[in-house]
Amino acid sequence: MTATKDRFFKPEKVDPRAKAATTDSIARSIIEAEAVARDKKTEALRALRLEREANAEPQGATVAKSGRKTKVSAKRG
Repeated sequence: MTATKDRFFKPEKVDPRAKAATTDSIARSIIEAEAVARDKKTEALRALRLEREANAEPQGATVAKSGRKTKVSAKRG
C-alpha cells in the first residue's frame, strides 16, 4: 500500500449547495437537541419549584416594603 494523493484526498469537488445543505441540516439538528435539553431542564426545575412551594409552610401576610418615598419635581421649562 503506497501513499498516493488519490488515496488520501477526494479527486472530485464538492458542490457548494450540497455542502451548505449538509451544514444546515447538522446545525438544525444541534439546535433542536439543545431546545429539547432546555425544555427538559425547565420542566425539571419547575417541578422542583412547585414541590418546594407545596412543602413550604404558608407565611402570614407579606411585609410591606418600607422606604421613603420622594416626590418627583416638576420639570422647569
